[in-house]
Amino acid sequence: MKRAVIILVAFALSLITAAGMTGDPHYGSDSALVTATSPPLATISTYPSSLTVEGVVSLSRGNFAIQMGAFLRLANAENLRRRLEELLEIKVDLVEEDGMYKVFINSELRSSAPSLFVPASFDEPARRRIRPHATDSPKEKAVESSRPETAFASSVSTLAPPERIVSHPDNTIAIPGTTDAIPGTSDSTTDITGAIADTLRTGTAMDASAEQSGTSAGQHGNDSLLAVMESASQEAETRPERGIGNLFFLRGDSPWLTRFNYFGKSVALVNALIFTIIASMATMLILLLVILLNRNRMEKEAKLRQYLLEQYQALIVDYLFGNTGSDQFLKIASDNFRRQVLIDQMIDVSVNLKGETEEKLMNLYRELNLDQDSLARARSRKWHKKIKGFRELAFVGITDGNDEIHRALNSKNEILRMEAQIALVRLSDKDHFEFLSQLKRPFSLWEQITLHDLIIQHELPVPEFSRWLSSDNPTVVMFALRMIREFKQKDAEREINKVLLHRDPAVSQLAVQVAGDLDMRTTLDTMKRMYKFQEYNNCLEIVKSMGKMPEQALLGFLKLVLDKEDDVQLQIEAVKAIENMGEPGVQALVKVMKSEYKNYNIIVRHVLDRRIY
Repeated sequence: MKRAVIILVAFALSLITAAGMTGDPHYGSDSALVTATSPPLATISTYPSSLTVEGVVSLSRGNFAIQMGAFLRLANAENLRRRLEELLEIKVDLVEEDGMYKVFINSELRSSAPSLFVPASFDEPARRRIRPHATDSPKEKAVESSRPETAFASSVSTLAPPERIVSHPDNTIAIPGTTDAIPGTSDSTTDITGAIADTLRTGTAMDASAEQSGTSAGQHGNDSLLAVMESASQEAETRPERGIGNLFFLRGDSPWLTRFNYFGKSVALVNALIFTIIASMATMLILLLVILLNRNRMEKEAKLRQYLLEQYQALIVDYLFGNTGSDQFLKIASDNFRRQVLIDQMIDVSVNLKGETEEKLMNLYRELNLDQDSLARARSRKWHKKIKGFRELAFVGITDGNDEIHRALNSKNEILRMEAQIALVRLSDKDHFEFLSQLKRPFSLWEQITLHDLIIQHELPVPEFSRWLSSDNPTVVMFALRMIREFKQKDAEREINKVLLHRDPAVSQLAVQVAGDLDMRTTLDTMKRMYKFQEYNNCLEIVKSMGKMPEQALLGFLKLVLDKEDDVQLQIEAVKAIENMGEPGVQALVKVMKSEYKNYNIIVRHVLDRRIY
């Protein structure tokens, strides 16, 4: 119990620690943001200040192509293209080039005009910015800030002359004003930068003068760095903290509501496994608590039961000998638990009672309506309650539930069948084994032994078992054969003679044994005729039975068995049967010993050696 609690507390603390971490949830993902926790306000940056949606739309009217991102995965590129079309309300193209998927505005101008790289950035925490990729690299190569404080970057593709590109200290790239035209275009670079400058959001006066003149680049870089740091600190202040409430509930900034992507594969299964582990541990604790409570209850009931048994035994003895009346039992019979204890004690006492005292106890049983409880259990759908009800009815001698007991005779439950058989043997007034005619299920050897013990223990009248030799149930026939042998019912010789030819080899073998044990010589002729059609075990049993009933008329048959059979055990049993015939048999064996067959000599010497037998 303590170990389980410690594991749960440690697991909860680890979840709290994990929820408080502020790492980049998209670390290692592709360059497009897959999901966002709230609708973003889109801006697109090219210079230290950020472009607005209107600025990008204005740039799209120029005579140059604008690349917004490059991806190795088509899904990420489609995601960025869809979001840009929703925000800009202009056509955004998706181009496959150099093994990458690139998002372009004015993609048809790529071959005839310079291409600008303007990575998209949405107003979310700075560490969740998109890491752009260069347009001239066949692999993932992003133009991004070399310093952690720089949250975004932009560039012009290699179609523009290198001397036209000026790098600012904050690692951003701008196009300074000039009167020279960019090759392949009709507009000057000054016109391009003018269009860009018109779309920049108004900042400080220092920023505007720096953008217009292209000077004071270092100061401007510092100001841009400070602005980024201020925005990051504001975002950190406004970001809601993850507390215990958000950890265990699906609301607010709960970590369960965040979808993590690792190389494009969702790890939502981890959350499901965590919930499964927590649920399993909670279920284990609940089951442990239930088991402990149930065990405590059972211990209390056992102690109370033992105490009540002792009290009720003394009370029953006083009642049987007239020292107390039945009124003392009325309070006991008002409680279900105490009623059941009283029933069990009355049954235990009734085992050693006979005559008037037993009848007096049975009358008390009925007077307290305890027989109705036994009948209710006998009619229950649960097999263990049925068994208890059958036992109670059998001990008390109540026959009202016999119909239910008869239905249980052919139940699939072997224990229920046996209890029903025992109950019917005890409850029957005249024919205690009448149920054998209705039995269709196999009658096991253990059930047969139990019924035999009932006959001996309760001195029940023994019926003529020969009437069940014609039963369709082979196990019932075998039980009848055993009982005929047990109670020496030799009057069944004619019926046994018919059973010798039973289609079941086990029944036929047992019939041969019973005929030999009871010296039923009229069956010898049948055994002789059926010998050659039987399997080995039956043949061996036939020769043994002939030895139990020695007849000189069988001498030729037994010599034939000795001569024709190759099995040594059959030859030995045949020699024994011949020896049991007395002097004629011994003389026949002596002649066999003088024959040329040495095998006969060995077998005969073995049988006639009195030191062995």
